[in-house]
Amino acid sequence: MTLAYRFKVLPLVVIAALLLTGSRTFAQEEDFEPVDLPESLAEKVASLDQDKVDFMRGPRIFQFAGSHQRLFERFRNKTTAEIEGYIDAMIRVQELNAFNPETDMAAIPLNTEDRGFNGWKTLRPTEFDTPRDAGPINVNRYLRAGPKNGIPTFFNMPIAMTPEDLVAGDVDVAIMGVGLDTGTGYRGAAYGPRALRTGTVYGGTGMSNLPHMHTMVSAFNELTVVDYGDVNVDQLSLERSLEHIRTMVREVAAAGSIPMIVGGDHSLMYPDVAGIVDVYGVGNVGVIHFDAHYDAGDSGSHLLSHGQPVRRLFNEGLVPGKNFIQVGLRGSWPGRSGFEWMQQEGLRYHPMAEIEKNGWDAVKDRVFSEALEDGPEHIFISFDIDVLDPAYMPGTGTPEPGGLTTREAFPIVRGLCASKHIVGFELVELNPLVDPGYTTAQNSNRILYECLTGIAMRKLGISDPNYLSPLTTEHGHDE
Repeated sequence: MTLAYRFKVLPLVVIAALLLTGSRTFAQEEDFEPVDLPESLAEKVASLDQDKVDFMRGPRIFQFAGSHQRLFERFRNKTTAEIEGYIDAMIRVQELNAFNPETDMAAIPLNTEDRGFNGWKTLRPTEFDTPRDAGPINVNRYLRAGPKNGIPTFFNMPIAMTPEDLVAGDVDVAIMGVGLDTGTGYRGAAYGPRALRTGTVYGGTGMSNLPHMHTMVSAFNELTVVDYGDVNVDQLSLERSLEHIRTMVREVAAAGSIPMIVGGDHSLMYPDVAGIVDVYGVGNVGVIHFDAHYDAGDSGSHLLSHGQPVRRLFNEGLVPGKNFIQVGLRGSWPGRSGFEWMQQEGLRYHPMAEIEKNGWDAVKDRVFSEALEDGPEHIFISFDIDVLDPAYMPGTGTPEPGGLTTREAFPIVRGLCASKHIVGFELVELNPLVDPGYTTAQNSNRILYECLTGIAMRKLGISDPNYLSPLTTEHGHDE
């Protein structure tokens, strides 16, 4: 017997209503066609209440069995009483799992009387500091500041603190850290921004004349890049942190700079993309999502986590499916229902299975084609470092073997940033606490550098996504 079923996407308001009413339903049951019982099993349960038989034939059993056939096999040698007891136990478990407003409201509510309730997101008044003209501030004492001394900043670049600094400095790219890791059970990604600052080995003050060898373009000669500091978060609450992150990303984009966000876990995709969409408009921004996981989960009591930002963006209508491209999916998630949802929403996805079948060059060219020919004018790149094989990115919370190599990832990031109008970039899930060396931070740093190089190429009029300098590809070889 073949099971054909589809889960309908639930709007957030519906999901919230289900949770508040204690519903045990994981999908809209009217969309599921009840499964016929085998004749032998139908005879055994003929005396049971109809609601128990309906439960056994419906979609709510998937919490306990991968298929109805598997559940029915469990019942094959059981008596009617044992089957009824099993069904009662499944129902009881779901009742215990469901939200109960009488017992599950916060036992310790937030202390709204605390005079420092919003202290974590209160910006320092400029009046507290020595008056200065707006513009980037160089914190390097020496002309040739290198990565081994001085105050660490992203790529040893000057800092900016306000939108006025960005405007006055005509800043192209503002790199900002967001140390959020409460969207995952794996703590440590909050230290990602610090790891990238201290792990800088490319470019920056005193080294800005050095070009990228593949392209002979120097990002730091062509672009004005600043470290925009860190966006503070409530370290005990993902939900309280989101709006402030969204506001700060919007602030940078509205000032005319490209926000480059260093995380932090992948919950950040939701406020980061939302902040960009606030500036450029719904439907005008496309997302190219590099990840081992599709991050469109729709279950669980939390409506956002590092595995759910894509679903939330879609539920809120911020990014249409035709504007969303995924690259590098692998492992055991999503399953059939996840792929059916992506097809229903019109997402374009390129799992590692496609890469293994057709080759990386073919898939890379297809991604370029989708982004350049069919995509919107503005592009946001979300780069989860676990898209790379853990041989290159071991320091991440959910590593998945069989991923991209650096030789595959660097050119596509550089090419996309050169060929499209990039309005935002995020690098997430860097967890230096589980990085056995400096490999993860170094390769993460290089991903940012590749994008900066691509943006500089585009500013110079080089928009070919596959561009390589003739100096490095056509000379110096013996015939």
